[in-house]
Amino acid sequence: MVGKIAHDVPVKGLSRVTTLVLAAAAGSSVANIYYAQPLLDLMAQDLGISAATIGMIVMVTQIGYGLGLIFIVPLSDLVDRRKLIVAQGLLLAIALLIVAAAGARTMLLLGMTAVGLLAVLVQVLVAQAAALATPTQRGKVVGTVTSGVVTGILAARSVAGIVADIGGWRAVYLASAFVTLVMVGILMSVLPRRSQERGSETYIRALISTPGLFLRERMLLSRGAIALLIFASFATFWTALVLPLSAPPFSYSHTHIGLFGLIGLAGAIGATWAGTLADRGYGRWTTGISLVVLVASWGLIALLPLSMTGLVIGVFLLDLAVQAVHVSNLSVIVAFSPEKSGRLIGAYMVFYSAGSALGAIGATSAYAQFGWQGVVMLGATFSAIALIAWIASLLPENTDRSTA
Repeated sequence: MVGKIAHDVPVKGLSRVTTLVLAAAAGSSVANIYYAQPLLDLMAQDLGISAATIGMIVMVTQIGYGLGLIFIVPLSDLVDRRKLIVAQGLLLAIALLIVAAAGARTMLLLGMTAVGLLAVLVQVLVAQAAALATPTQRGKVVGTVTSGVVTGILAARSVAGIVADIGGWRAVYLASAFVTLVMVGILMSVLPRRSQERGSETYIRALISTPGLFLRERMLLSRGAIALLIFASFATFWTALVLPLSAPPFSYSHTHIGLFGLIGLAGAIGATWAGTLADRGYGRWTTGISLVVLVASWGLIALLPLSMTGLVIGVFLLDLAVQAVHVSNLSVIVAFSPEKSGRLIGAYMVFYSAGSALGAIGATSAYAQFGWQGVVMLGATFSAIALIAWIASLLPENTDRSTA
């Protein structure tokens, strides 16, 4: 059966089984970027990192991720993606083991940077899914794989909290290294061995050409700017959430804090319908409505500690809105030039990584200075600017592409 899947994929597109495997692999890969968020206080206590600089753990991960997007993901348009995926997976497992064994702050930060660098495997998987899918199934495939990514992002916090309460924060990274190795073995079985034809373009030319695409195409630049802002808002909330909930009067365990990630699984549902709407030409309005919801979600999040119900609803809406915009963005960008899907996704995700790093370091600083309301103001500001950017994209000179 495995051989049949591998043989049929290049001709008939992706089977349901292979699509789900890619979705699961993408989810487990991207989860590595987010495991640290509910564990920041444990890591800081263990390695003597101050509360004011604890956001560096998340920040260096995002810096590594950004470097991987720039220098690794474009390779997926030039080399055999199957071999690249296997190599990245094996190196990622090694990086996770380094983090688990870290005995000092410097080693931890270097290990987390390497984890971020190699976790761009998730984007290579998305590009592979888009390339192997037929044009008629591409939107659905990208939506399904992105749903796996969303699930990995949100489940990471719950899994990290539960595992950390049982075996400590190091056990989280040991377990992830094992899962990554298993994932590599499965991918080797289901991915086709024969790749599509590659052009003669050089690696350097591919790197140089990508920024030009975003500078020339207003739609791509607009989508990138919005991605930076929504993920800055997203990271602001999730980085800071552990700080008030782990302190009195709540004093929640990391398991309980991690369960908040399950509330955001609505984002996975959003990933599915947002991609479908984008395929039908409603990507622009899906983005706009979702950004309005994102701004409104911060009004409910601000109710902490007065109303836990308000916080829960706010988390639901924030994750739904962010992921709906993200999937809509990806659908538009992949459709723009499928043969350059690797470098386009990589360049787009640089905006995502920059926004996540900005939100992470900004959140811990805002909380240290102004408490939870400072975090709310920061996140709401990012969200409001994203909405303004979308409104600006509706101006006549920016509406040359109906899908923007």
